Amino acid sequence: MLIRDPVSRAQQCTPCQSEHYLNTMRAEFTNSSLNHFEGGWPKDINLTDEEQTKRYRRKIEKDEQFYHVMMALFKNMESCILQNNAVNIYQQYFSDVESTPLVERSSARTVNVYQDQSTPNRPVTHISWSPDNQTKLAISHCNLVFQTVVAKQAHVSYIWEVENPNRPLITLKPEQSIVCLEYNQKDPHILASGQVNGQVAIWDIRKGAEPVEMSIRENSFVDPVLNVLWINSKTGTEFFSSSSDGQIKWWDTRKLSDPTETLILDYAKDEEQQVSNALGASILEYEGTIPTRFMVGTEQGMIISGNRKGKTAIEKMALRIPNAHLGPIMALQRNPAFPKNFLTVGDWTAKIWSEDCRESCIIWTSFHKAALTDGAWSPTRLSVFFTTRADGTLDVWDMLQQQKQASLSVRVCDERLTCLKAHDQGRLIALGNQNGTTYLVELSENLALSVKNDKMLLTSMLDREARREKILEARNRELRLKQRQKQPGPKDAVDDDEDDDGKVGVERFDNFVKNSEGEFYTTIEKEMAKMKGIEEPEDTLGEEDQITGDIEDNGGNETTTNEEATNTH
Repeated sequence: MLIRDPVSRAQQCTPCQSEHYLNTMRAEFTNSSLNHFEGGWPKDINLTDEEQTKRYRRKIEKDEQFYHVMMALFKNMESCILQNNAVNIYQQYFSDVESTPLVERSSARTVNVYQDQSTPNRPVTHISWSPDNQTKLAISHCNLVFQTVVAKQAHVSYIWEVENPNRPLITLKPEQSIVCLEYNQKDPHILASGQVNGQVAIWDIRKGAEPVEMSIRENSFVDPVLNVLWINSKTGTEFFSSSSDGQIKWWDTRKLSDPTETLILDYAKDEEQQVSNALGASILEYEGTIPTRFMVGTEQGMIISGNRKGKTAIEKMALRIPNAHLGPIMALQRNPAFPKNFLTVGDWTAKIWSEDCRESCIIWTSFHKAALTDGAWSPTRLSVFFTTRADGTLDVWDMLQQQKQASLSVRVCDERLTCLKAHDQGRLIALGNQNGTTYLVELSENLALSVKNDKMLLTSMLDREARREKILEARNRELRLKQRQKQPGPKDAVDDDEDDDGKVGVERFDNFVKNSEGEFYTTIEKEMAKMKGIEEPEDTLGEEDQITGDIEDNGGNETTTNEEATNTH
């Protein structure tokens, strides 16, 4: 036997594995078209010319082959005609049975998605449908965060074909970002825009991607232009705009260097009005059937109903609702069939108002967990309106169906929805979100088409609610008058109209704010003195800074001293 040298051996118990990479081919889409001509006619025959078609038919009928073909076809046709004569195909077998209306479930689905083409993505600030069959969408993108540096290439906004979400039809290239963009309803090629630097611009998409006219910087707004609306004029060249600086300016495209009219939202005399004291306008509303009337929603939650026929600024802003919402009004729109009723959206609720009731709304929704960002009426179904929420939810409300909760709630996206715009036919809604994405949502027919008695039922409902609010307003006036008589004071001279307009309430709120600020600064000074180890004097503030707030409640006067105010705080 031979002794073998030691042999090394290895054994693996686990199965062998290998790593592979696979890269799929990217699908590239292109647009192609097909042109179809009506068949059966020669090229030299004009289909729209009735005489030519008649002559051609007579020519065919005189052909000998025509009779042989027709005789062969008559046999089959005669058999079908005899069957129809034997059986009454139009007989109704269940004519006595009452037809039940079809119940369709409310639904919504996303049809298309339009993405912001620039990086980083910017929020969608405004959406406008084109007036020519509404086949185009004008979408503006702008980042309104204060002192945000944006590259010049990121100022663009887009016009999209509804059927083509892959690539925008036109890319608008302004010098500053566009906050709002609105189509001219009389000319689908003209648009008006408000920019972040306070200027307004006119666009003609036939002439290119740059504005054809812009307002002069010195005659424009101080803050960004938040709203632009075209006016129903004979020339179709007039529009007006508003800004958060508290100004409303009317413009004419034929002379855009100067505004034709300027209104400052300051309830003071004309010679004492100041932009620094004006109420910031957050939303504008205009109805073409009432050409001289307009409505403004302010950042302080006030609704102003204006009239251009007024001679002074106070007369132009005669009607107002002081405390409509707890914060800025995000949406304001009149009902298409009932112009005296309008919808407002702000804070966490949506409210429906009547011009006959100035103290309170007639219908309102419950408070939502997420803030509401926009709202609009349905153009076709009069009892339906839409609201968007900060959590990315679209709510569809039908007042004739139920008022406690929305008829349909759809989670469109996870980001904040910023704006919406409904199509004139009622079934399509364009929704923009915080990340610059626009969603085209299609609703079911039962949410877009009106039923026979909808208008009559909605009329009776709105009249009933308005009548109820009027009775409550009259009762409140009686109670206030009785309380004034029991507690006479120097403020009895204030009449009911001023109290209804909210003037006394605004003054009371201003005094309360001043008192709170005084208490805050007093507390800060005391804490600073304690930290430095300095004994504070008995009278820390001067006579001008003493907190003496006059809080008016139900016609009575209450004076709060510094010590009482501090204890209350």
